[in-house]
Amino acid sequence: MKWLDIKKAGTLAAALLLSTASFAQDKVTDSIAALDSDKVAVTDSVTVAVKDYRSGWGKLIPKYIKVQYAGSMGFMSLGGGYDYGVNRQWETDIFFGFLPHYSTAKNKITLTLKQNYIPWKTDINDRFMIELLTTGLYINTIFDDEFWISEPDKYPNGYYSFSTRIRFNAFVGQRLTYKLKPESHKFLKSVTAFYEVSTNDVYVLSAFNNSYLKPKDYLVLSLGVKLQMF
Repeated sequence: MKWLDIKKAGTLAAALLLSTASFAQDKVTDSIAALDSDKVAVTDSVTVAVKDYRSGWGKLIPKYIKVQYAGSMGFMSLGGGYDYGVNRQWETDIFFGFLPHYSTAKNKITLTLKQNYIPWKTDINDRFMIELLTTGLYINTIFDDEFWISEPDKYPNGYYSFSTRIRFNAFVGQRLTYKLKPESHKFLKSVTAFYEVSTNDVYVLSAFNNSYLKPKDYLVLSLGVKLQMF
């Protein structure tokens, strides 16, 4: 074979080798880019999933905390709840109350489920807001064997026409809210003081059946504080 043919063959082989290497490099680069893209997509998907998971569990965190004195819920009650609606006019609370031993030998714990409705909210200025009317219903129970849902056999049939363990209540009240500055209180948005006047099913029946009873005998005044977090 002539030297010129060998040179041409070598040049052609080198060109083919360089072309193949360049093609392979492009393929490797494209594969790496695809892997990086897939990695980013997977990372984004995981991030979204984690956010959805956190937001799902976050919905279970109460939006506020309440402390309430009296109200046929116990001497003091502590609870939390959720507000919702267009103007957050609805609230659902759950309370655990403490009832010291007055006429019985031991302390007691109460549980209350409460539904509130606030039809109007009026801003006095940029810091204060008043809720001229709050109203709602709540049901509560007491954890003690001395109280019962169904009438025990030891009493004559129909002796008690109501349960001593469960009470149904209704209330009206008012609130005054102080809005905190976001930059000064990271985890607290506002503080609300409120009062409520309530009654329950037994008190209402007693008032109808006993004309000598006065409002102070069947109406209960309670005071409370609400700490808005979210």
